[in-house]
Amino acid sequence: MESDQRGAAASTRRGGSGQPRRADAERNIAAILAAAADCFARDPQASMTEIAAAAGVGRVTLYAHFPSREALLGELMDRALREVTATVAAQHLERAPADQALRTLLRSSWHLLDRNLRMLHAARRALPAETVEDRHADVLATIEQLITRGQDEGDFRTDLPAHWLVTSVYTLILAAGDQVESGRFGSAEALAALEATVGSALRST
Repeated sequence: MESDQRGAAASTRRGGSGQPRRADAERNIAAILAAAADCFARDPQASMTEIAAAAGVGRVTLYAHFPSREALLGELMDRALREVTATVAAQHLERAPADQALRTLLRSSWHLLDRNLRMLHAARRALPAETVEDRHADVLATIEQLITRGQDEGDFRTDLPAHWLVTSVYTLILAAGDQVESGRFGSAEALAALEATVGSALRST
């Protein structure tokens, strides 16, 4: 009898389907994020209705996991930036001179940012500027460490404070993405321009 009661309770927790409800939720979240990434890659103005249809879920399910378009874009941005952070960490930038390490950071992160460009562009338009910058905190911290080290090593200019140089690099990265999104630059052209401009802005005179 006690065994039957435990089995009934387990069945209730599993929704009677034999599958834990949490597993269903995780599958829905994964489907929503994948569909949203595809939708925003095609159209930065994609609606929640379009995303729900592409994910194969209802609007109620979509909003249960992501209560707004901004929340969904924020999660996609976080996932993209976590990938950038992991990729940059794998480069072992501490082993190279600061100027070389910064070029490596720009190149390795650019290819990931370019792949998610339309989604990130949509997120920047939908989210407050300070929220977007906060989400870049890990990447910005790495850039600041490299710039500070480069100043100590004599590779980067010291007549301007490191925090201003970090802001300049961040702004140039965003500008490069905007140039690609607007069609003024191809991806390779934007990266070349970004490297040249950052190098000129930081170079010790």
